[in-house]
Amino acid sequence: MKVTSKQLEHLLDEQLAGWESARNNYRALESVRIKKITLKGCTVSVQFNPARIVSSAAKVDRKSLKERPCFLCTENCPEVQKGLPDGDYTWLVNPFPIFPRHFTIPTNVHMPQLIGCRFDDMLRLAREADDFVLFYNGPECGASAPDHAHFQAGNKGFLPLGEVVKNCLLTTVLTQGSSRLSVIEEYICPFFLIDAEQADEGESLFGKLYNALETKPGEAEPMMNLLAWYEDSRWRIAVFPRARHRPSCYFAEGDENILLSPASVDMGGVFITPLEKDFEKIEARHLEKILAEVCLDREQINKIAMKLK
Repeated sequence: MKVTSKQLEHLLDEQLAGWESARNNYRALESVRIKKITLKGCTVSVQFNPARIVSSAAKVDRKSLKERPCFLCTENCPEVQKGLPDGDYTWLVNPFPIFPRHFTIPTNVHMPQLIGCRFDDMLRLAREADDFVLFYNGPECGASAPDHAHFQAGNKGFLPLGEVVKNCLLTTVLTQGSSRLSVIEEYICPFFLIDAEQADEGESLFGKLYNALETKPGEAEPMMNLLAWYEDSRWRIAVFPRARHRPSCYFAEGDENILLSPASVDMGGVFITPLEKDFEKIEARHLEKILAEVCLDREQINKIAMKLK
């Protein structure tokens, strides 16, 4: 069964009508505090969203994961939570939203969060639900359930990244048929962009990039965040290789502490702060330092590009 954007709108309406805690969180989102910050020539948003403390402060070490029930497995979901089956996945309303329309798409079987064998699924889901941006957080890059494979999706037009991609300077690294892999440097951090007309061409380009990235000892795949969307008969996939999971300020004490754990949404230009003290304090200099610690810099990105060439 293919799930369409219209069906997802209906699912959200249906779930919010009968699921009080989720309804309250979506209503709270309507009055969430937001401030704009100019960062490296781009305008980004900082969102004060207390409900996201569940994700931002999630313990994702192996011991903690082993001791808690998986909240993406059907048997552990709230009884009121219903979903739309879609092949090996099920679309679920995310009860702790960032987007006005926010979904989680877990696999029907409990298995590790890895993208190497699922990139084609991401493209398929993005095309089916083309009103949405799909995103993937690696197991060490913001996934609060790294033990259960899943994507998330949010409505288009929410993340600044979409407009950046339309107007930025591209440096082509590889081509495959009518598709290409490029580097974008004119953004809050450098990243790779795949622009693909054919799914198999996009998969081929991603595979080459995936194999060129470093996999750190003890980890199953290169650290990365992905955002993918389908428009104008093409896929755009933004690939953000990562250097670290969490910045030093996350672990700092006193005034130096900022509880911000960057993931795909932050890379897309909306930074989530679950604590009001951080929302009030955070400035461009804080975000620049955070991104410098968790992302690859221009030199590292260009080294990977040269390797691919």
